[in-house]
Amino acid sequence: MTEVLLIGAEGEQLGVVAYSRAKELAAEAGLDLVLVSDRSTPPVVRIMNFGKLRYEQKKNIKAQRKNAIAQKIKEVKFHINIDQHDYETKLKKALDFLEKKYRVKITLALRGREMAHQDMAFDLMKQVTEALTPYADADGTPKLLGRNISVNFAPK
Repeated sequence: MTEVLLIGAEGEQLGVVAYSRAKELAAEAGLDLVLVSDRSTPPVVRIMNFGKLRYEQKKNIKAQRKNAIAQKIKEVKFHINIDQHDYETKLKKALDFLEKKYRVKITLALRGREMAHQDMAFDLMKQVTEALTPYADADGTPKLLGRNISVNFAPK
């Protein structure tokens, strides 16, 4: 790196100068020489306070984290032999979560001999999926993992 495109402390372009001259100018100003872009030809460097730059970057990252909403997943569990009222209550709870912009994981747990009736379980999951489709997008199809059938929903 013999020649660099130098940008001054106030943002003015000082043109293409030798790297050693750029270091001297930064030292005279009492600031640091910071590499802005190494991919361009010649590389771009800037005279600035590096500590202040790092402080600003940390501050921006902290502000972005503060404004970002953590993606929480709420889970609603069903069983095959669920009563109609319980089904409606759990469905209503899932809709409440979706309204609050949470992702929802619907899980249907199979116990004991219920494993022999997986067709009934998948029918119930299909019914739940159809009920939630107007309000959320399913992340794929229901999958059997061990004794649980689950599918995730993202709010529309």
